Amino acid sequence: MIIVMSSDATPEELDKVENAIRKLGYTPHEIVGVERKVIGAVGDERGKDRLQSIQTMSGVESVFPILKPYKLASREVKPTHSVIEVDGVAIGGPAIAIIAGPCSVESKEQICTTADLVKKSGANFLRGGAYKPRTSPYSFQGMEEDGLKLLAAAKEVSGLPIVTEVMNPREIDLVAKYADIIQVGARNMQNFSLLKELGKINKPILLKRGMMNTIQEFLMSAEYILSEGNNQLILCERGIRTFETATRNTLDISCIPVLKKETHLPIIVDPSHATGHWEMVESMSRASIAAGADGLIIEVHPDPINAFSDGPQSLKPEKFARLMENLRPFAELMGRTLNGAPPHSER
Repeated sequence: MIIVMSSDATPEELDKVENAIRKLGYTPHEIVGVERKVIGAVGDERGKDRLQSIQTMSGVESVFPILKPYKLASREVKPTHSVIEVDGVAIGGPAIAIIAGPCSVESKEQICTTADLVKKSGANFLRGGAYKPRTSPYSFQGMEEDGLKLLAAAKEVSGLPIVTEVMNPREIDLVAKYADIIQVGARNMQNFSLLKELGKINKPILLKRGMMNTIQEFLMSAEYILSEGNNQLILCERGIRTFETATRNTLDISCIPVLKKETHLPIIVDPSHATGHWEMVESMSRASIAAGADGLIIEVHPDPINAFSDGPQSLKPEKFARLMENLRPFAELMGRTLNGAPPHSER
């Protein structure tokens, strides 16, 4: 249910309404709007009609049901775009956020060199995997905590905030010590125990869509995080598995406008994993921006041929620099900016 408070509702009236929601067995989630506050009451669907009684309380303007199966992620609850700010960089605003770096952290020289070069080209965040979920148990699984420490060293060198993945609920606190944004990979999109625990921390989460999941399943996974109280959530489309074999996955460009319609959460795109080929990254980046994406996550490696993982889809730093130069005017054509630069018409 959604409880819309009157524009002149007092803090005391708000507290009484939230307490009444709790007494009925539901969890209140406060959403602050421009003119008034809205409370989402989330819980067991079977008894939601009891919440209609809150309509009679002082300070309440209206009460109505949320029709979508995903509640807190829905635009029914929050019609305006959510903007997630991380170290002064906004994700979901007019500027397109750029996350760049290698698939895996391999050495101090590799990650620090990459961080320095992508920063010079205009990246806003550094990505790098310390924990790697791999299809084969014999593949490189990541450097784990040693990799996290190298990411911290790269941040010190470049100043770039860190995006890295967590796989196990037991490792959340450790990863959170080093990460500015915690990533949930495609294989863990429906690891509900992990999602619940991530919902309890005060740290932005980047949730990747599973390779065989529908948009509704994607948003229901987002709901697990939101329902535990963490509203710092960013969605990521990284390609889905189809019968096509020419690319690693199939980039679902259409999901971007669908998600923009259905949810207030920002959506970024990973063209590297979506295609599996470095030479396709620029065209898919353009397509993503044209479709309305709020950011891109791009794999960059100084020596892709010798990369421990995903070398064929990684750009060399000089190719990433060229990509950024090519994307800037294109972003302006779409009414957006890249790297916080103002549109050409405003210069």
